[in-house]
Amino acid sequence: MENPIARSLLFVPGNRPERFAKACASGADAVIVDLEDAVPPDEKAAARAVVRAWLSPAHPVLLRINAADTGWFADDAQLCRLPGVAGVVLPKVERTADIEALTSIGGAGLAVLPLIESAHGLWHAQSIAGTRSVQRLIFGTIDFQLDLGMRAGEDEMLPFRTQLVLASRMAGIAPPVDGVTVTIDDATAIAADTARARRLGFGGKLCIHPRQVGIVNAGFAPTAAEVAWARNVVQAAARAAGAAVAVDGKMADRPVILRAEAILRDATQRAHAHTSVQAIEP
Repeated sequence: MENPIARSLLFVPGNRPERFAKACASGADAVIVDLEDAVPPDEKAAARAVVRAWLSPAHPVLLRINAADTGWFADDAQLCRLPGVAGVVLPKVERTADIEALTSIGGAGLAVLPLIESAHGLWHAQSIAGTRSVQRLIFGTIDFQLDLGMRAGEDEMLPFRTQLVLASRMAGIAPPVDGVTVTIDDATAIAADTARARRLGFGGKLCIHPRQVGIVNAGFAPTAAEVAWARNVVQAAARAAGAAVAVDGKMADRPVILRAEAILRDATQRAHAHTSVQAIEP
């Protein structure tokens, strides 16, 4: 069965190896070992060495390396060939050449998740999304606002978020990942940000602390009410054998039925994935 796409993507600093195992045990769908913003310039080489020694297929992770225009890029990109690297988060992507520079070192089969963090990156999002090796886009909301000189709220960021969703859909890649919620302990804010991202068509969200993971996972998973509704719709459609059908007093035409089938498929995939993880745990 196909694995569901990652909902929660948790950062862990690349210079804090004592946190790696905790991050992998957090319940996050993906862990991003960060060699970029989380690591000071004078610790880059040491962090890279630590990550190189720790990487293993036993705990596959994503790597956020340094941007293509930095002096650390080439050495970081060499790590991407190692077993245990499930994909690479490439920051500050503004052109397809950034992706090509990475895959020329890390390998053509590398799964790349470009971070869109600037006006140039968003302007070229369609071509970036369509570049070979790109798995899904990530919206770097904080750096994006800095680049545009914005002090934005939900309304001001809406058109930029929807552009990334549209670019991803047109390129035929997985739905994009929304940016971080900077408050760690405000469960209400994290849940609201996650719900907004899901409404807009995002498929996941960056997390900066393990306490955010469960909220994000729950926010992207089908609710019990959604699963019950979807089951009713699919069962009613099957009984109708192609005829028009109403469920709970509302017409359920083909788009509604397809949405119900997608909800049930997502719920089944996630239940299967959870069962598989439980089965291999000691």
